[in-house]
Amino acid sequence: MTTHFPPAFIWGSATAAAQIEGAGHEDGKLDSIWDAFARVPGAVANGETPEVAVDHYHRYPGDVAIMKQIGLDSYRFSTSWARVVPDGHTVNQKGLDFYSRLVDELQDAGILPWLTLYHWDLPQALEEQGGWAARDTAHRFADYAEAVYGALGDRVRHWTTFNEPFCSAILGYGAGVHAPGRQDPRDTVAAIHHQHLAHGLAVNRLRELSAEPLQIGITLNLSNAIPLDATDPVDLEAARRFDLLQNRVFLEPIVTGAYPADAYTDLEQFGIREVIKDGDLAVIGTPIDFLGVNHYHDDQVSGHPDDTGTDGHSGATDRQISSPWIGSEYITFPSRGLPRTAMDWEVNPAGLTTLLVRLGEEYPALPPLYVTENGAAYEDVVEEDGSVNDVDRSRFISDHIDAIGAAIQRGADVRGYFVWSLLDNFEWSWGYDKRFGIVRVDYDSQLRTIKNSGHAYAERIAREKDASQKGAEDTSHHPVQSQ
Repeated sequence: MTTHFPPAFIWGSATAAAQIEGAGHEDGKLDSIWDAFARVPGAVANGETPEVAVDHYHRYPGDVAIMKQIGLDSYRFSTSWARVVPDGHTVNQKGLDFYSRLVDELQDAGILPWLTLYHWDLPQALEEQGGWAARDTAHRFADYAEAVYGALGDRVRHWTTFNEPFCSAILGYGAGVHAPGRQDPRDTVAAIHHQHLAHGLAVNRLRELSAEPLQIGITLNLSNAIPLDATDPVDLEAARRFDLLQNRVFLEPIVTGAYPADAYTDLEQFGIREVIKDGDLAVIGTPIDFLGVNHYHDDQVSGHPDDTGTDGHSGATDRQISSPWIGSEYITFPSRGLPRTAMDWEVNPAGLTTLLVRLGEEYPALPPLYVTENGAAYEDVVEEDGSVNDVDRSRFISDHIDAIGAAIQRGADVRGYFVWSLLDNFEWSWGYDKRFGIVRVDYDSQLRTIKNSGHAYAERIAREKDASQKGAEDTSHHPVQSQ
């Protein structure tokens, strides 16, 4: 497919602090909830931890050099709250100094720093004081945002408050498969709301601090809820509930300033009305400058038991939508017979086109979109010469870039793409078993090798930039004549 992206389209890649940095207890950093969770027997595959990860903390100059070699416009990274404010209250200057060095390195390489404040590494000290189930954590988050801005605000203009609050709230406090590993429905609803509140408080705090306009947004992992049988009331109801829990309960308070009506019905028994205080929704609905969209796969859903012979989920241990916290009703994810990644997630690039177009149609006031995560884990094979010919990943990335181009042609206001992930890394509950990187990391030696997918992405970036430049030149040479 031939695609033509806007000349200012941003090509990037993304990582998360807890997954790559290592130095888990160095220079003042204390436990995050993921450090503590990883020590729980059985919580993480093979008992692995993020203590060393891929040692980005010490190897960041080389990693930035790789970004430059690939030709990235931007690098989306997160700061670790447990490194910057280890006890939840006292700022750690050494932690801030690391990120200052990283930002300088990026700027020297001509790479735009795109900062995420929360990619799931809450200080364990705050978890022990209630975590996201406690309202005070939202205010501590705004203070943390201020500390990071104080160190980096002179150089960083793109700020993301949260990455995928679905995961940190529902999977962490409801399903218990992510840190902190709770399974409490009331804590889950409180966590959802308090993360929304923290987002709004941080947006306002950052704008108060900056004399110059910032680009501030949030990143949500959004999906299409496709009923197995669009004529079956049971499947339609399952699709509605999935769409609420995966998409609308996170999206609508941010972009409309109100929870969906069915959120009050479905979550009434879990205390949703009790956690919302006067003025909260006005804070939560503070306008944002962009919406980050993370998308890996679609979700065909049913309200009936799954009989496809699969595990019933597209990535069961990741999703856990049928977890008991939402009540006795369940949602299953029957197979459609599509190709699958090593995560057992379906591959359907057209779904990304559908999602991006649908967002603009259903929410006309939506700010510009950036695809802030998209990628795939596969079982990589290292050749004798050390190369990784990851054909499936290369195809996955290329096909999804095509899907974004198709969405733009259909009117979606998409302004950038960040492939997940730059590096193989600590993949949360899967430990080091799943590799998403376009750069291979040998976990013993920490040797980095750009995979063929990384080279293919570099070539695609160069080709699209060349096409965009030529298109802009053609337009300037042949201006539209007025009638």
